[in-house]
Amino acid sequence: MKQNPTNIQLVLDWLKKVIDNRLDVHLGQAKEFEAGPFEFYNEDSGLAKFIATHQPSFEELVLFMLALTPHLQPDYLGQIVSKHFPEGGDYPEFGGVKGTNHRSILPTGETAQFILAGDDLEGRIEVQRILSSEHWFAKKHILWLEPVREGEPVMSGRLVLDPEIVEQLTTGMISKPRFSIDFPAEYIETEMEWGDLVLHPNTLLQIREIENWITHNDTLLHEWGMKKKIKPGYRALFYGPPGTGKTLTATLLGKYTGKDVFRIDLSRVVSKYIGETEKNLSRLFDKAENKDWILFFDEADALFGKRTDIRDAHDKYANQEAAYLLQRIEGYDGLVILATNQRGNIDDAFVRRFQNIIHFPMPRPEERYEIWRKAFPPQIKIEEDIDWRQVSARFELAGASIMNVTQYCSLEALADKSGVVGLKRLESAIMREYIKEGKVI
Repeated sequence: MKQNPTNIQLVLDWLKKVIDNRLDVHLGQAKEFEAGPFEFYNEDSGLAKFIATHQPSFEELVLFMLALTPHLQPDYLGQIVSKHFPEGGDYPEFGGVKGTNHRSILPTGETAQFILAGDDLEGRIEVQRILSSEHWFAKKHILWLEPVREGEPVMSGRLVLDPEIVEQLTTGMISKPRFSIDFPAEYIETEMEWGDLVLHPNTLLQIREIENWITHNDTLLHEWGMKKKIKPGYRALFYGPPGTGKTLTATLLGKYTGKDVFRIDLSRVVSKYIGETEKNLSRLFDKAENKDWILFFDEADALFGKRTDIRDAHDKYANQEAAYLLQRIEGYDGLVILATNQRGNIDDAFVRRFQNIIHFPMPRPEERYEIWRKAFPPQIKIEEDIDWRQVSARFELAGASIMNVTQYCSLEALADKSGVVGLKRLESAIMREYIKEGKVI
């Protein structure tokens, strides 16, 4: 998506005329508030697409651009105010605050009320309605008011524009969020293909059901009118031993349906401090809203484990955290996958909320054979004393463990410059993997 700075400048110039006109009326230099003509190039730019998509009203466009101005011209409002009040001073009716690092005026709800309505009470209330949680600005997480301290006027909060909207309008792209305290999830991707993943036939069949949902859900809800009868989103539980393909399957679902996949390790999200877990999850879901991401929650039993009787405050809040996550998951309109090693670790009351529960069992000998057969790179020579069917029958290993063995053998073959893997080397690597996993040899 290309950007057109001329478009942005035209709208900034238009907004300046709107603000100038309001200040002229306020100072008695103009009789009435008038919105000047709005000029705009209808091109394939971020701002043009935003306006075409959302069709904002005059008031909505003023609010949107007002929130955008500090990101484009830091002293935009400061220069306008200085022009009308050259002697300086404090003008509370104009609103605005100073930021921690930003040294000029940051617009608030009061600023928007003044520009759009002046002293007209009805108009000021209308601005407050636009900035409420029921307006599409807030519902689509585009623009909102920063919360203020208890007892202070709600409209004294800063106008906050979604940073992704700012990035899209200025650079033409949206960067993928990085793992942080504020965003406890990591983007995952793979170069592997569906053909590289070997699963039990029943598991694969259920995965296809999820693909069907991704492909046909919009038709079912909107064209077939099922939106009023079916909850949005899709919730699946993957369970099975480590290394059996749960994470890779989620990643491939994203790869082949054009959706970003973010992995959330719930064991890292859950906090011992009361209320912190909910805050961590709230930030995550607020960020994911309207993105159509696939959310993959690993170690799900960290929060969805068997509920206990409430014996102390810790038990009470642990149950509240699980209930909060379940509420956010059920309200998410995309695909949510929870993964656990043991299905029995998940409380039955939670299990009933999933549309699909998919078992990822340890691969059977025939599946292990397929994994071994595809595992080694073509540069490696496999000696004749290796029979993959015999190896598959003798050693019970998950797919990830087989790849660990493959990596070890390949590196050893490179290190001794032989490029060869024989049965002795293979069995030695398998024994190392068994010991690492604590298995009886």
